[in-house]
Amino acid sequence: MRKLRNEELNRLSVKDFHEAEKVPIIIILDNIRSLNNIGSVFRTADSFLIEAIYLCGITAKPPHREIHKTALGATESVQWSYFESALDAVKKCKNKGFRIALIEQVENSLLLDDFNVEKDMKYALVFGNEIKGVSEAILDYADLFIEIPQFGTKHSLNVSVSAGIVLWHFYYKRQNKKAAR
Repeated sequence: MRKLRNEELNRLSVKDFHEAEKVPIIIILDNIRSLNNIGSVFRTADSFLIEAIYLCGITAKPPHREIHKTALGATESVQWSYFESALDAVKKCKNKGFRIALIEQVENSLLLDDFNVEKDMKYALVFGNEIKGVSEAILDYADLFIEIPQFGTKHSLNVSVSAGIVLWHFYYKRQNKKAAR
């Protein structure tokens, strides 16, 4: 057994990434404070060929040294846009036919493991502020609320961890197969 070297991983170049067919998911980051979380979400979006990231409110924008530190260049591959508010981003996604899914703990939320991804549906996944969650202003615009099941003493996960879990679920269910290397 040996670890694979980077050149053995058959990764796309940035040019090839831009030309590749994307998974029709837009990530909306609603007032994310941590630049490391932002960078981590970029890196995760790159790994799953996500269509775009919408940065909203106080969420910092590239280029930024702290974002770059965790994104490892993914700010160059993943398309992104900035919006003054998450509501503006959600409205744009709605107008483009995306189903709006808030990743949030609300009454009657659907547990992630019970959610079946529709293969032909486009999704906008909204991840909220590390303390306050998603903005109240967008609750009425959501088509669904998804919650990640948790079993310990804490009531939340780090936003970049949440994004990784949810994106893997969506990618895996859309592909209906294990990801090939």
